[in-house]
Amino acid sequence: MLATVFVAASAAAQPAAVSLKAPDGIALKATYVSPGKPGPGLLLLHQCNRDRKAWTGMATAAAARGFHVMALDFRGFGDSEGERFTTFQERQPTIEQKWPGDVDAAYAWLVSQTGVDRDRIGIAGASCGVNQAVLAARRHPEVRTVVLLSGGTTPQAREYLTQAEAMPVMAAASRNDGDAVTGMRWVLGWSRHPGNKFLEFRAAGHGTDMFAVERGLQPAILDWFDAQVRNAPLTAPVPATASKPTAVEEFWTLLTSPGGLDRAFQLYDVERRRNPNRVLFPETDMNAYGYERLQKGHPDEAIAIFRMNVDAYPRSANSYDSLADAYLAAGKRPEALAAAEEALKRLKTDKAIPEEFRTILRESIEKKIRELK
Repeated sequence: MLATVFVAASAAAQPAAVSLKAPDGIALKATYVSPGKPGPGLLLLHQCNRDRKAWTGMATAAAARGFHVMALDFRGFGDSEGERFTTFQERQPTIEQKWPGDVDAAYAWLVSQTGVDRDRIGIAGASCGVNQAVLAARRHPEVRTVVLLSGGTTPQAREYLTQAEAMPVMAAASRNDGDAVTGMRWVLGWSRHPGNKFLEFRAAGHGTDMFAVERGLQPAILDWFDAQVRNAPLTAPVPATASKPTAVEEFWTLLTSPGGLDRAFQLYDVERRRNPNRVLFPETDMNAYGYERLQKGHPDEAIAIFRMNVDAYPRSANSYDSLADAYLAAGKRPEALAAAEEALKRLKTDKAIPEEFRTILRESIEKKIRELK
């Protein structure tokens, strides 16, 4: 996995350039900061609109606290080789198939360094680095905790979070960053650890960009790594009995089980009244599942799913538009028209929709209304 590695000579807490080889031979670049003494290790994974330099301040501060720190440039970013894609859709196959190997190359280099405590490792990921952080913890059970900023996870990563009962998770997001807050709350809701921590900000931006606005975030993350990596017992206590599934896990198990839709709705209704801040489903994930049922020929199920989504996110124009599609597939034209007209009304005030998507959605809704009338 590893080829020739070149490390610039450096004093303690001074960044050193590192050259790695991915499993398929792609040249990767990273930055390593040593505290100059034995200590735990941290691996930092950047977001898709930044590179490893976004972690520079964090890496230096962590090394000053005694951590050996490595920040990787994913292939196609920063100084690493690899094709530069222009859209997430183009990049997705590379993310799924190649990035885990890139992360493991950086991980292997980090834990091979003199003085790194291989049993005390933490990982932080921002945005598209979030899923990679969780999956890396899945592959490396010595990882003690993950810190997740403004990102989403795949089903494989969420399944791991339900199983990693001894691994606490810290997450953070800002309300002015689309649906990042609901998405991060949902991801955190899959973990059964009682000591998880969530930080919500009002207008801090996306991923590591939050550091410049919320000056307390970086120290809070470092305090978390101190507590969960450096100072935590080497052997995490094992629960005497298996813990119960979280409300999020229970909801999705019901939702995706044959005949479980009604019980899922009942759980949603109970949890909505019991804990208004709990996120059982993000709008986008619920929307995607509704279309999955619609495409498999179950329009009535899709209607129920979209109605739940509309109830949870009443300001969303896209949720109403999806509901209109489901009604239309079920042959319920009056209901489809009403939902489409509601979608058009919501579009005027829905600030969460990206501008490039707003025009496309408006044209789709207006076309639907003309055809239904």
